[in-house]
Amino acid sequence: MSGNLPSILKFADQTGEYKRQVSTFRDQIEPGSAKFPPAVGRYRLYISHACPWANRTAIVRALKNLEKVIDVIAVDYLMTDKGWHFSDPKTTPGSDVEPQYNFNYLSELYKKANPNYSGRYTVPVLWDSVNETIVNNESSEIIRMLNTCFDEFIDNKLNFYPIELQSKIDEVNSWIYDDINNGVYKAGFATKQNVYEDHCIKVFKALDKVENVLLGNNQKYLINDTLTEADIRLFTTIIRFDPVYVGHFKCNLKTIQNDYPNIMRWLKNLYFLNGVKETINMDHIKKHYYMSHLNINPNKIYSLGGVYKFMQ
Repeated sequence: MSGNLPSILKFADQTGEYKRQVSTFRDQIEPGSAKFPPAVGRYRLYISHACPWANRTAIVRALKNLEKVIDVIAVDYLMTDKGWHFSDPKTTPGSDVEPQYNFNYLSELYKKANPNYSGRYTVPVLWDSVNETIVNNESSEIIRMLNTCFDEFIDNKLNFYPIELQSKIDEVNSWIYDDINNGVYKAGFATKQNVYEDHCIKVFKALDKVENVLLGNNQKYLINDTLTEADIRLFTTIIRFDPVYVGHFKCNLKTIQNDYPNIMRWLKNLYFLNGVKETINMDHIKKHYYMSHLNINPNKIYSLGGVYKFMQ
């Protein structure tokens, strides 16, 4: 089955390893910038509720109370052989129509920005409606822009990347990204047994490390008991872990609910922070993974269990 998949739905190379695409659009919104200055209503965030990378940006937007500054447009949960597409919310609740050009596919937005673009059409996308182009499609950079660039328009001065913690945040982000955020994908999309086993074991070694970090004095957050982007970046993987990654990606040596009490406590705390739970659409999450990855699940059957009890 996987050998006949369209290239957009193929995720592993010939060695059996999953290779994540490097983001292409890397401009910055900056105060004083002639090209991309901060402004209310100028920029739009295109996301998928299913995607953990896009979910990061939606969470920072919510925690910073940027709802009146930047609009969010969500694609349909299903990724087809043409990539992400837009849907009427009456047909697919939680999805949106494309508001500026009435495009059917996210790929059309990429082609609008660059007619010669030839990569994958990923979310999130930070769009400039004035210059009619993509500012940035790298989630780690978008959340830092949302963290500080629009502070002049809001009263919320939360800072998820404070100067005094930046080196520690960068260090924690590094191993969490490689072995957990991206690690579940490297295990789930592996096409060789030894590759899968190697990455699956690394995922749980890293989760054990997180559990030990949070164990100290019942620590509330990962770094200095302060909410930082490291927590947000990890959260979007863990909220999907038991519902999706345990089964669909075969990361099933342990579960968060049964084996990691400190991560579970941390997860529940973040979920109930201001606006966070509203960014989580478990229907989109489950249906996307189980119904889009035809190389793993050709019959599109999605599981019933795994959802954390505090979400029910």
